Amino acid sequence: MRQKFILFVLLFSAVAAFSAASEHGTLVRGATLYVAPGSTAEKLMQVERGRDMVVLEHTNMDNVTWVKVFVTIVSQGVQGQNRRDVTGWVISKGLVTSSTPNGDQIIYGEAVDSENQAEQRGGRKGAAQDAMRLYYRMWEFFPNSPLAGEALWRAADIRWQLEKADILPRPSSREMDPDLRDPIDDTMMKEVEKKFPHSKWSDLAAYDLIDNKLCGDWKGISKCPDRESDVYEHYAHEHPQSPKAPEALYNAAWRQAALVDIYRISNQNDKSAAARKKAVALAQEVVNQYPQQADWKPRALDLIYKLEQNVQVYGNQTD
Repeated sequence: MRQKFILFVLLFSAVAAFSAASEHGTLVRGATLYVAPGSTAEKLMQVERGRDMVVLEHTNMDNVTWVKVFVTIVSQGVQGQNRRDVTGWVISKGLVTSSTPNGDQIIYGEAVDSENQAEQRGGRKGAAQDAMRLYYRMWEFFPNSPLAGEALWRAADIRWQLEKADILPRPSSREMDPDLRDPIDDTMMKEVEKKFPHSKWSDLAAYDLIDNKLCGDWKGISKCPDRESDVYEHYAHEHPQSPKAPEALYNAAWRQAALVDIYRISNQNDKSAAARKKAVALAQEVVNQYPQQADWKPRALDLIYKLEQNVQVYGNQTD
């Protein structure tokens, strides 16, 4: 048993070393993987944009350049991730490697195009996943590119939004704190923070990570909005240069405004008054510190007006 384990470790290490030493590439188009070079050969599978390919060899067939590649396909199954390693041949056109001139911009451009496709009604199926993979490949192949930070952030954000859309409709299964939603996998977001610390991209990653600290349904109880307000306020003060700082301050202020109504309904008038004061102060901070913000300054002023006029902001509004 021990000998088999040692053999497996050695084999895995050899494959990893081979992969690291070989040239890597990715497709900026969908393509067919064949058993042998030539369009009449048996088809193995379709390979989507952005898949990591290890280039093994090149050959010409009927004046067409073919490339033998090793591809690892990771997909999500019912019982977790499924991994499939495939070796086959693909036509070289559309295959971008780390040695391709302007390769970083080519991959990044295709990622942007795929992201736009995902946002269009009737856009290409799987375009969001294509964009996520392409952005990640661009950072992976060209870590010194001026686009690398944004590429890694965009890859992480697409994955985050896809998982968030899948997780949020489900009831929380957390045992430690049932008020919180099921956590979103934060691996890529933390990778952004690690690789690009003290940058716009780490600021944006930190903002997305707040999602894992938010409750589901407040159920009219003060604990959740009080805690969430603190989280957003802390973010805004820790990341004052972040593009998300005014939004975070507004979110903190709005939750304090919600507490005004929650405390009022439960006849906790002192706490309601304190929440009103805090909400106005936070909203005024948005107005003072981010006067050029087209969205958040007007929304903050609107919130201040409602608080001054005793307009209900949380729950079913009544006269």
